[in-house]
Formats: sequence, C-alpha cells, structure tokens
Amino acid sequence: MTTQQEKARLLRELHRPGDPLVLANVWDAASARLVVAAGAKAVATASASVSWSLGSPDGGGADRDQVLARTAQIVRAVALPVTADIETGYADTPAGVGETVAALLATGAVGLNLEDAAFTPEQAAERIAAARAAADAAGVPAFVNGRTDVFLRGIGAPEGRLDEAVRRLRAYVEAGADGVFVPGVLDPAVVAALVEAVPAPLNVLAGPGSPSVAELAKLGVARISLGPGLAEVAYAAVRRAAEEVYGPGTYTVLEGGLSYPELNGLSAG
Repeated sequence: MTTQQEKARLLRELHRPGDPLVLANVWDAASARLVVAAGAKAVATASASVSWSLGSPDGGGADRDQVLARTAQIVRAVALPVTADIETGYADTPAGVGETVAALLATGAVGLNLEDAAFTPEQAAERIAAARAAADAAGVPAFVNGRTDVFLRGIGAPEGRLDEAVRRLRAYVEAGADGVFVPGVLDPAVVAALVEAVPAPLNVLAGPGSPSVAELAKLGVARISLGPGLAEVAYAAVRRAAEEVYGPGTYTVLEGGLSYPELNGLSAG
C-alpha cells in the first residue's frame, strides 16, 4: 500500500455490515503499533485519549495543531489506514472545518469523525458538507463518519431519541457522510433499528456491558470503536502502580509490563 488514495479506498472497503471493522482507538505511535500487532486492519484515534495525552481535556480543550501533529506521528508509525477523531472540527464555522480537514489529510490520514455535539442538525450537516468538500478538493476519498450524540447526551425524551437520531443521521448522509456513528447505544433492538433506518454503515461505541463483536455483527453493524477505553485502562494501571509504591511500598503491579526495549522500539522512527 503506497498511496494515500489506496489507503482511503481500503478504509472504505473495510466498512462491511455484518463483518465490522473493529477499532481499538489509540493516542500515540506506540499504542498504534501495539493494536496493529494485535491484528487491527485500520487505526483510529480517540479525541479524548489524544487530548489527555497532550495535557488537555476532551471536548474542545486540545490545540488543533498539536492534535494534527500527533496524528501525523501515528500515520508515520503504521502502514495501515488512519482515521482521526476531530471532535467538531476544531472550528466555529463550516469553512473552518474545511480548513481542519484539509490540514488533517495533509498528515496522511484518510478518515475522520465529525460530531454534532451542541450544533443543530442543520448546522452539523453544513459542517459535514464542508468536510466532504475539503476531502474532494484534496483528491482523497476520505471516509467521513458523521456522529450524533443524541443518545450519549440524552437529548430529548427517551421515547423520541431513536427517531431524532435517524432524522439527524439521514441528513448527515445527504450532506456527504460515508458512515454514521451513534455512541451511547447498547440496546440490540435500537442498534438493529438504526441499521435498518439509515442508509450508511453504522458505527457503535463498545465497552464493558456492550454486545460482543459477534453479536453486533449479527445486528448488521459495520464498525465498532472502543473510544477512550484503552487509554482509561492504561491510566488506571498507572494509578494502581503509584498507589502501591506510595502505599505499602511494593511493586507487584509493575509485573507483566512491557519491557523497555519493546517500548523503545515501538516509539522509534
């Protein structure tokens, strides 16, 4: 795989309903290489994980240029397609989103997540259209994943959330989204309804308590993300080890860690 266009086409092909692309989201070169070694077919960042590693809160707290620089490091570290979570595009306007997407594609990335967050559906659709236009202008068939936070943020009455999510997602697909992302959904019946109602590959967020990969595949899901899950586990290990050494003064939590030479190699280049 030698060109960005080829990577972009591969990322598109990997979104197969019933045979989902599984993404254990990363935040730096070492984590990216670890998931590739474990069998990943593509690499995805998680905005929260990247933001935390940069010393910033998730949800707009990170500096756009720092995020892009980190994405470039990840792209250089792996040979697989890389898709990046760019939150709301690190911009107030659709034009600004287009500028962010152009800069993102310049790193070598071939996909992106763009969330609606606090924007109206109409505003979010305009921002997706700007992302699509920027990718087209760059000559990269980037996979634009349109995310709605209706379930994650609990927008509206519970009984109306499915219809509201479908309404938004259809608008995002019409605006140029290639896939749709609905974090906060665990109910298999709701997942199946989303697959049926939205004419685009469905991405869900998985973690403890979620249906298994096999179960989600049977429901027709095309993409499964772990979001900040790996980073949360990694930082929990740091806390456990620190509490042990500053508490009883022992080091058992450090057993089973990756070796210095291995991590040094994962971070090289």
